[in-house]
Amino acid sequence: MPAPTNRFKHAIRAGKPQIGLWLGLASAYSAELCAGAGFDWLLVDGEHAPNDIPSILAQLQASQRVGGSEIAVRLPIGETYLVKQALDLGAQTILVPMVETAKQAQDLVRAVRYPPNGVRGVGAALARASAFNRIGDYLHTADAEICLLLQVESRAGVAAIEEIAALDGVDGVFVGPADLAADMGFLGRPDAPEVQAAVENALARIVGAGKAAGILTSNSQLAKRYLELGATFVAVGSDVGLLVNASSALARQFRGEEPAAKPSSGH
Repeated sequence: MPAPTNRFKHAIRAGKPQIGLWLGLASAYSAELCAGAGFDWLLVDGEHAPNDIPSILAQLQASQRVGGSEIAVRLPIGETYLVKQALDLGAQTILVPMVETAKQAQDLVRAVRYPPNGVRGVGAALARASAFNRIGDYLHTADAEICLLLQVESRAGVAAIEEIAALDGVDGVFVGPADLAADMGFLGRPDAPEVQAAVENALARIVGAGKAAGILTSNSQLAKRYLELGATFVAVGSDVGLLVNASSALARQFRGEEPAAKPSSGH
């Protein structure tokens, strides 16, 4: 029996847009709830949300039990040991932040693959990913179903897009507007025209390099714009944002207050 099919990976390779939601509440309960909402993919955030390996595991278990959405995991940093742990938990799609060079990208490609093509440690007998060794062909089929997404979110990363995207084993490149804005001198202003021009340029170059392009925005008009530009995997909000906005709106409604201005967002 082979490793489970990664529907997200096959969809973005086919150019089929995938609409997603960011999970930052670090709760298996809310992750399970969101998994049934109808999104193509969910991302458990280990970079800016208060997640660790056990909480990521709990959210994978809860979300995958529902089965409606493919689950990705964003690591806090691109360390080989963290990649190994996330894969062994059963994550098949990994997003790594702050990638700036082809060398970093190549190291991450090797981190998600077993030898001789990579350096992923062989511990399938202990791993949930192999159903604790009940998937007999896991070691020989796992590599083909792992989806590696690399996040460019600095001027250096954007400059290296073609080199990063050219690597076999990089399935998609994700643009991070918030950090890119900060690096460009527009801290807290990812919607600045200069930043948006850089974002659109980056997306076009990723698509031009033949790889799937991704991004996160809670601005529905921007999300539609990015899809028009060829972005394939687009997250259109977060569980945190949905709860903040809905709870604040409900409180204002019964206090008779005017709606607050919506802040800019982007990761």
